[in-house]
Amino acid sequence: MDNLNQLQASPAGPKPGKGPRFLLSWLSRWRWNVLDLIQICNRGAIPTYIFEDMDMSWAEHLRAELLKRGHKVTVTAILIKAIAIAQHKHPASRTSIMPWGGTMVLNEVTAGFTCERVINGQPAVYFGIIKEPDRKPISQIARELKEYSSGEIDEVPQLEVEHRFAKMPWLVRRLILWAGMHFPQVRLRYLGATFGISSLGKFGVKYLIPPCVTTSTIGIGAVENQPVVRGGEVVIRPMMGVTLNFDHRLIDGAPAAVFLRDIRLLLEGGLAPYVADELAEPAPAHDRAHPVSASALLDDLENAVSVR
Repeated sequence: MDNLNQLQASPAGPKPGKGPRFLLSWLSRWRWNVLDLIQICNRGAIPTYIFEDMDMSWAEHLRAELLKRGHKVTVTAILIKAIAIAQHKHPASRTSIMPWGGTMVLNEVTAGFTCERVINGQPAVYFGIIKEPDRKPISQIARELKEYSSGEIDEVPQLEVEHRFAKMPWLVRRLILWAGMHFPQVRLRYLGATFGISSLGKFGVKYLIPPCVTTSTIGIGAVENQPVVRGGEVVIRPMMGVTLNFDHRLIDGAPAAVFLRDIRLLLEGGLAPYVADELAEPAPAHDRAHPVSASALLDDLENAVSVR
């Protein structure tokens, strides 16, 4: 209702016949990084989409347990961890196509994601990366995500590199990206992400189809309470819409569907063994009136979601 009131209160724009009929301007230099990357990396791709609704009950319980231990994590951080683990089982999801029909499997999992900042009063989109999120605690992934969103650009190495990159002449930028698509070492230096992730959930969007800038790119929608059937009964669960945009040149439909299924299974409880160390951390004193072991916490998380 507040958004509706804002729309109703906003001006309707210039009146007919008043002022110029159009405005011309140049694209901001800070947009060219993302535009060049999409145009070059997406060239020749055969994007194909799979949609999935994921039950986030277990993940929400995990967030609550981590918060008790002083770790404020987002759904995005948990999802990055799940995707990274699933990619180890599915090497095709982290394979890049090279010129003349060659392929390259990237052995080090790296998460790529968009990061919106304001530069000189103009909106700018950067690409953040988190290396080896499969090996990092979710709390550390959350901290790195926060650094990208609020840290000073010259203090975040990846942002500082992209900031300098945006200032380069157009032809130089394009040549570097072209080299990244042709030479593995350059690819690892500038285009090392094995999967991409993009989220518009905070705006209430249910599904998002992101550009196919990597072989596997994930779009995240909002987490919303919805009626679902569990054990023959209708219950209310927090559900999240997820889209997998994959390059059909490198992955067929069935393997891509299994990859997305494994991500769902991890989010719905399969991550438990990978977070046991984080849950083993003691909670602050005011939360330890009745100490609970990590294994007991995992059992509680397991019981939080009914078996499909």
